[in-house]
Amino acid sequence: MGELKKMTDAVVHRGPDDSGYELFEDKQANIGFGFRRLSIIDLSPLGHQPMHFAEAGLTIIFNGEVYNYAELRNELEALGYTFKSGSDTEVILKSYAKWGTACVDRFIGMFAIAIYDERNAQLVLFRDRAGVKPLFWYFKDGLLLFGSELKSFHQHQGFQKSINFSALSLYFQRGYISAPYTIFENTRKLMPGHFLIINLQTHAVTETKYWDVTDCYNQPKLNISYEEAKTEIERLMLSAFQYRMIADVPVGVFLSGGYDSTAVTALLQKNSAQKIKTFTIGFEDPKFNEAPHALEVARHLGTEHYEHTCTYKDALDIIPQWADIYDEPFGDISGIPTTLVSRIARKQVTVALSADGGDEIFAGYPKYFKGVKRLGQLDKMPVFLQRVFGELVPNTINADIAVQDKRSKLKDYFGAGDAVKKFDIVSQAMTFYETQRLLSKDIQYLPTPFDEGTLLNNTNDLLSKFQATEYKTYMVDDILQKVDRATMSASLEGREPFLDQRIIEFVSRLPSDFKYRHGQGKFILKDIVHKYVPKQLMERPKMGFGVPLENWLRVELKDMLMDNINVEILKKQNIFEVDKAIQIRDKFLRNEPMDFQRLHYLFMFQLWYAKWMKI
Repeated sequence: MGELKKMTDAVVHRGPDDSGYELFEDKQANIGFGFRRLSIIDLSPLGHQPMHFAEAGLTIIFNGEVYNYAELRNELEALGYTFKSGSDTEVILKSYAKWGTACVDRFIGMFAIAIYDERNAQLVLFRDRAGVKPLFWYFKDGLLLFGSELKSFHQHQGFQKSINFSALSLYFQRGYISAPYTIFENTRKLMPGHFLIINLQTHAVTETKYWDVTDCYNQPKLNISYEEAKTEIERLMLSAFQYRMIADVPVGVFLSGGYDSTAVTALLQKNSAQKIKTFTIGFEDPKFNEAPHALEVARHLGTEHYEHTCTYKDALDIIPQWADIYDEPFGDISGIPTTLVSRIARKQVTVALSADGGDEIFAGYPKYFKGVKRLGQLDKMPVFLQRVFGELVPNTINADIAVQDKRSKLKDYFGAGDAVKKFDIVSQAMTFYETQRLLSKDIQYLPTPFDEGTLLNNTNDLLSKFQATEYKTYMVDDILQKVDRATMSASLEGREPFLDQRIIEFVSRLPSDFKYRHGQGKFILKDIVHKYVPKQLMERPKMGFGVPLENWLRVELKDMLMDNINVEILKKQNIFEVDKAIQIRDKFLRNEPMDFQRLHYLFMFQLWYAKWMKI
C-alpha cells in the first residue's frame, strides 16, 4: 500500500481535493488502484474514487469528464439501474456494466478510465477519442503500471527507467515524442480512441481502436450548401461549448482575442444569462501582447474579464520547474505562458475552457497552405522520378551537426513518395539520419501517423490529409500534452470544446474551400464569429508569445546551460556523441550561424534528464 500511495501522491496536483487507495487480490494478480480527485461534479463524498459497483464486480478510477452523463443516466434508469451519487463516474461504471467496452461509443467527453472487471478477470483502460487526457502504461516481467503522468512510475521499485533511444530520436525530430511511444522502454502512451484489455489470467494485452479521425475524413464529402454547413457548425459548437460548462464549481474561458477563443466565448456569452469569466495573460513587450485585443473582445461580448501582465522574469522562473511539469522531454516553449495563465485562472475558477484544435479542424495554420502549394507542384513529377532524384542526392556527411543537413532532408523528401510524409519532413527540426549522428546508441525508425498518409482515401485533397494527420500527431502529442500538464500543474481542469467528436465528424466531410477560401484559413469559422464580433475588431496579424530563450541562454541561463551541457555530464550519460553535442553548444555561445532549435531541444532534454534520471 505504501508504494501505491507514493505513486498516487506523486500527482497530487492533478487532484488535491480527495484521495483513494485500494488493493485487490484477484486469483491471478494483485491489483492496486490509486486516485487523486479534483472535485468538479458532485462534490460530496459520494463521488469518491475508487468507486465500486459490487453487484457487477466492477471498480473504476477515472480522470476527466463525460459531459453527456445526465442523458446516459436517464437511459440507464429506464433500463432499471439505480444511482447513489450525482457523478459521471457512476454513470461510466454502470454504462460498462450494461454495454461492456461498447459503452465508450456513447461518451462525449475527455477521459482516461481504468475498470477492474473481476468477473471477467480483466483490467480495461480507455482513452478519449482526441487524446485530451493522457494515459501511460508500463508492462514488463508481469508488472503493469498505468497513470496520468510518468512521474508516478518512478515511485515504484519495479519500474526500470531505461531510455528508449529510438523514441528520443522522435523528440529531436519534432520536439515531442509521438504516441504510442514514450521516452522509456516498455512504456507506452495509450493511443487516442483506443482501449486496452489486460487478461489477468494469461497476462495477454489487447489494444483495440474504437475511433479514428482518419475514418471521419474517409467518409464521402457532404453535398450541402455553405450556409447549411455554417448553420450546422454553429449548432454543434454551441452544444459542445455548453456541455463543457457543466460543473459544480466555477468555470472560465481562456481568451486570447483570436478567432478560436472568441468563438467559444461569443457563443457561450450570447446564450448565457450570467457573465462568462474570461482570462487573458498580457506581456510587457507590445510585439507579443495580445491582452489589449482580448480586452476589446471581452468588452464587446460583455464578459467578466480578468487580465494579468506577466514579466519576462515570471516566464523565466518557469524554466527550473519545466522538467517537473513536463516529465517527458518536451520542447514547446509556449508551455510557459500556458502555465502562467493557468495559475492566474486558478485563483478564480477550477475549470477553464481552452480553444485548442481550431487550427487543425478548420485549417488555420499557414504551413498547410504552403504545403499544398509546394507539394501540389511536386505531384506533377511522377513518384518514380522523385525517388530516382532522391537517390542521386549524394550521401556526403555534413560535418557541422549544429546546422541543418539540407542534403539529408532533400534525400528524405524525395524518397518519401507520400505527400503527408513529405509534409512532416519539411517541418522536422532534425532528420532521422541526423539524430543517428547525434545519439551514441543504435536507433530504429519508429513509424508514426505521419507514415499513414496512404490510409486517407482519394476523397481527401492535400489540405484534408494534412489536417487529419496533425489531428493525430502535433495536436495530441504537443498541444494537448502542453495544455494538460500546464493546467493540471495549477490544479486547474482544462477542457477542449472544439474537440467534441461531433464537430470533427461533421467538418471533416465538408469541402476544403469552406475552410480555406480567398487566401484565408478558417474561413467558415471566421464567418460565424463575425456574427457576434465585428470583423474590424478581429482582423489583425496573428501573435504569439515570443519567449526569448535564445537570449536567456546567453545571459540569465548561461550557468544552467553550462551545468547541463558539458563534457563531464555528457560522458557520464553516454547518450550523445559528446563532440556533436558540444559543437552545438559552442557554436551557439560563439554566436556563429547555427540552428537554435537544436540547442533548445538539447537543453530541454538535459533539464529532464537531471530531474528524472539523476546521474
